[in-house]
Amino acid sequence: MGAGSSTEGEREPLLGASSAEANGRPVHSRVYGRRWLVLSLFSLLGLMQGMVWNFWGPIQNSAARAYGFTKSDIAVLVLWGPVGFVPWLLFMWLMDKRGLRASLLLSAFFMLMGGALRCIPLTDQPLRRWLIHGGQFLNGLGGPTIMSAGPFLSTTWFAPDQRATATAVASLFCYLGGAASFVVGPLVVPAPNETVTETGIAAAAVSDSAIRDRIQLVMYAELAVIAVLFAAVLIYFPSRPPMPPSVAAASQRLSYRSSICRLLSNFRFLMLALAYAVPTGVIAGWAGVLDMVLTPAKVSQVDAGWIGFWSTVGGCVFGVAMARFADSIRGMLKLILVLMLAGASLSSTWFTLTCLSRVTHLPSTAAILYTSCILVGIFINSSVPIFFELFIETVYPVPEGITCGVVTFLGNLVTGLLLFFLTFYCTENIQMSFIRRLSAPSPL
Repeated sequence: MGAGSSTEGEREPLLGASSAEANGRPVHSRVYGRRWLVLSLFSLLGLMQGMVWNFWGPIQNSAARAYGFTKSDIAVLVLWGPVGFVPWLLFMWLMDKRGLRASLLLSAFFMLMGGALRCIPLTDQPLRRWLIHGGQFLNGLGGPTIMSAGPFLSTTWFAPDQRATATAVASLFCYLGGAASFVVGPLVVPAPNETVTETGIAAAAVSDSAIRDRIQLVMYAELAVIAVLFAAVLIYFPSRPPMPPSVAAASQRLSYRSSICRLLSNFRFLMLALAYAVPTGVIAGWAGVLDMVLTPAKVSQVDAGWIGFWSTVGGCVFGVAMARFADSIRGMLKLILVLMLAGASLSSTWFTLTCLSRVTHLPSTAAILYTSCILVGIFINSSVPIFFELFIETVYPVPEGITCGVVTFLGNLVTGLLLFFLTFYCTENIQMSFIRRLSAPSPL
């Protein structure tokens, strides 16, 4: 990680002896089968948090007709996710002092209240829009724990040879929820220019009330699933197993204040955090308004949803595969990340040159547009669990939840800045005309 000579502290063993070992007593470890239930509950909550966060972007044309949302409104609805990370220090403190159960219960409660707030069927449209914004903000408050506690859960419950895989599953399910919203929204909620009948055969233009009914149906379904998961976590979700699964899980960690000071003074960690926050933050904000970005290229709401879906799902599948590979062959995390970021750079360059086809004279076809977008999402999203494992190895013995809380906050800060720019510094007409000038006449 650096070219300088190692210090005396860096030459110390990574896993120091625990207090039990220091007194001559061996540390007993055990892996419990219930770890899969704990991982499943946590991952499903992440799935729903991602679905609710990305609900409005894929159906922005329908939302504009049903509720009068502008493109700036859609950007603000996506922006509430990063805004929910503002009190991240409180969630990290709660996780460190009270354990994962207390922090996850609070996050699930915010998600439940946010889902209920969105579903209140008021006829006053301005008030209804305020309730929807409030519900999105409450759902965003569930993000700090769900997006950063995956490595903490994997270290607490899983053996070392399964830790990277468990981290990948716990960390990527929120991205998978965002991918699901790309499909569920456009498939269930008709676009304004579509036609529908009771038999599913095109016949008459869709009314605004029909679009609102479909949106309401999806929000009710999401609320029901969140309520079931909240009840399941309330009934059974222990903070930790009776016996630790490894020496690392049983070892003493730094205090909350010492951890924050250690992280902010570690130059290597800060460089890694910057390498993580910029690409993942930009791709998250970009995906949240993907339908708006691709509309000038004559890409339909459904097609934009499928592009977002496959880019995110591909990243999740590839990320789990890479994490499993990292579990079997240790010491290659940096090389894997370099290859992933190189692939993302090439793919994003390809997409940019395609959009500048009037200048570059490169072919601009549907296949090229779809492939370049999907590859960018695959390479960036699949790097998340590998980054998390490298963070943990770099700053040990800082607790995993605090470490990943800091980096996810930085990533969401980048996302928030991007969406803030789209919302308050680019009017709709300026943005659309700018994209049209860059884009060649689309053959789609």
